[in-house]
Amino acid sequence: MNQPDGNDDPLEGWLEADEAAALLEVKRETLYAYVSRGRIRSRASGGRRRSYQKADVLRLKAQTDARAGHGAVAAGALRWGEPVLDSAITRIDATGPAYRGHVAVGLAERGVSFERVAELLLAGTLVDEASWSGRLPLAPTRRLAGLVSADARPVDAAMLALPAFAMRDPGRHDLGVEAELRVARRIIRGLAASLGALDSGARVREAADQPSVSRTVAVALGVRPTRRALLAIDRALVVCADHELNASSFACRIAAAAGADLYACTLAGLATLTGARHGGVSDRVAALCDEVGAPELATRVVRERLRRGDSVPGFGHPLYPDGDPRARSLLDAAVSLAPRNPRVRVLVALVDTLELVGGDRPTLDVGLVSLAAALGLPPGGATALFAVGRSAGWLAHAMEQRAAGYLLRPRARYVGPPLSPDG
Repeated sequence: MNQPDGNDDPLEGWLEADEAAALLEVKRETLYAYVSRGRIRSRASGGRRRSYQKADVLRLKAQTDARAGHGAVAAGALRWGEPVLDSAITRIDATGPAYRGHVAVGLAERGVSFERVAELLLAGTLVDEASWSGRLPLAPTRRLAGLVSADARPVDAAMLALPAFAMRDPGRHDLGVEAELRVARRIIRGLAASLGALDSGARVREAADQPSVSRTVAVALGVRPTRRALLAIDRALVVCADHELNASSFACRIAAAAGADLYACTLAGLATLTGARHGGVSDRVAALCDEVGAPELATRVVRERLRRGDSVPGFGHPLYPDGDPRARSLLDAAVSLAPRNPRVRVLVALVDTLELVGGDRPTLDVGLVSLAAALGLPPGGATALFAVGRSAGWLAHAMEQRAAGYLLRPRARYVGPPLSPDG
């Protein structure tokens, strides 16, 4: 345990003796004792000096803190608390998410294409051009379409089609950064095209042959790909592309840590996104629009909800107490695209009403529903935009976690009944 094994992951890092002892809040003699007992790996670092594996030190500190009564702090970190792991992908502050140092809303409003933003997340640089062409390994879409129920949403179709695509991708398990990038691009394009599997399946191939992801989304969802529509779709995809350790991205990282391939990681994220408290919030916002019916009734509906103590779906985000910048960007795009659209007008009225009564500000979900309405997307179209955009972030997190090379395996604090006398 005290010697390097030849497979050390440089991302995990090593600490000097003073650093390791300070982190553990112990004397150096205690640190050496941990090493002798095999609890911390060490290696020679020049002369008589040794360095100590950071991952081992952090693991031991977590165990020590839990025994000292800090388990509740760790548990709180899983509920919008302190950061629980390092990532070089996205930072969040009052301006919204910033992808590797580039503010997402700024990228979207400057008209930076989704492909360029996806490359930024996946490869780390905002390139001018990227190779997103090539034929996709699509499965027999007509047969898949026959399995989709009449009341299915576009994301339901994607959850059915994407595993079938994976089975036909010969490069699914290829290794190396460039190979992973090629697979990631195919997954994003395939996910976007698979949204069209709700009808006979004919749309899927037409969508897959489009020259951009925004056009693929438009064709798959039955939208005429005008320049204004494509710019609006690109804006939505860009602001949705990542949001740090949200539930679906964390699910992707767990799958990646376990060694799952990139298709499986994407499916883990997609399945999590369908939850009513994640991507499903868009459906609740759409239902609220139906409840309001007309812009002039927004104040009455909101005040009645507040009187009953009910929440207003799509309003209030723990990370943005002063408002979600992504929501305002998409609302502005929706108003510009279709100012007379009934649903857009209702949502604008809801935003104005919540501000008037001192309520919460709109979240990304409100922006997505408004833009989906302005584009004329089918039911579930807002979640479909969310899924395609966020797939770039899912894959970036999966690739980062695979490179980190360790299993994500938190511990639970047992609070059940005591051990019975008979064991």
